[in-house]
Amino acid sequence: MSAERGAIVASLIRLTGDWDLAEDCVQDAVEKALQRWPHEGVPRSPGGWLTTVARNRALDVLRRRQNERAILQQLALLQDEEQPSVSDDRLRLIFTCCHPAIALENRVALTLKTVAGLSTAEIARGLLVAESTLSQRLLRTKAKIANAGIPYRVPPPELLAERTGGVLNVLYLIFNEGYGQPDDYLATEAERLARLLVELMPDEDEALSLLALITLQMARRATRFDAAGDLVPIEEQDRRRWDTTLIDAGQRYLRRAAASRRPPGPYRLQAQIAACHATASDVATTPWPAIVTLYDALLTAHPSPVVALNRAVAVGFRDGYAAGLAELDRLSGPALAGYYLLPAARADFLRRSGRSDEARAAYDEAARLAPDGSAEQRLLERRLASLP
Repeated sequence: MSAERGAIVASLIRLTGDWDLAEDCVQDAVEKALQRWPHEGVPRSPGGWLTTVARNRALDVLRRRQNERAILQQLALLQDEEQPSVSDDRLRLIFTCCHPAIALENRVALTLKTVAGLSTAEIARGLLVAESTLSQRLLRTKAKIANAGIPYRVPPPELLAERTGGVLNVLYLIFNEGYGQPDDYLATEAERLARLLVELMPDEDEALSLLALITLQMARRATRFDAAGDLVPIEEQDRRRWDTTLIDAGQRYLRRAAASRRPPGPYRLQAQIAACHATASDVATTPWPAIVTLYDALLTAHPSPVVALNRAVAVGFRDGYAAGLAELDRLSGPALAGYYLLPAARADFLRRSGRSDEARAAYDEAARLAPDGSAEQRLLERRLASLP
């Protein structure tokens, strides 16, 4: 039902311009369905039934506002509307939720609420914020859309490429937030949203690439955490449990993206790196030279201290742990100060090199910098305790 819900909300927002009214009317329709369908049976077109009930509810509300001229015009639009374009509406909704005038954290929350249809409680749990705080953020964001006159539309051609990058960034942030947690509902929603974006923009190669990246990462999702909710490093994961169907799908998305003949963007390069890991039988057979080359290209396309850190780790596996440590030493500076993964990477190479005392100090630093109580912190503490 969540897929129909998003489409109907998008349609009602386009017609009424009122986000809260649209969501309330769709929620009313869903509640009526839950009351009536168990006794009357599911209609032949559940989505059509929900759309009709929600639109009728919107008409009732708007009729009670007849003293407002703008609302009367919206009422006329509703009465004249016969066949809304669901695809166009959903694309408009995604771009509006991800408008650059909205703060990034609010774009994430609004997309999960309005496009994905998650409850405020679910979003708050996934983003690790209080439900009351998130509820206020959503209210302020909707008010800003109305007060600032943020248009409910797909951007014009001259802005489309830039704005599409912003949409992809929001979906990528949602995925990363969920992928680092044992509960996978947020990562699954990101995958579903990425798939929806590809359906709506089938020729957008970076949308395909992001879907490829998410799919390849989700292929090993079942092995990333143990039964206690603790992280399992990739070299300790049971690769027989990786989802080969998802790996094949991710590679197909990559081939479709490459067929565009455009130079690879950051998401395609990351997806190619993920494919290298997903198709290797173990760490030793991972194509580290190819991964280093891809990171070189990624640094050119998307310069980032974190990308440089990941490249340094790949160099260590390609050229030896001493070379990796030398690369990491070159990254020590303000850009990564306080970032726990830098001392964690150093600790790992020192442990593998048999330099236990130095590894102990690096693990201790990394564990202190990692988020308190996180799976990452627990993994670092286990590594520390395992040293001779």
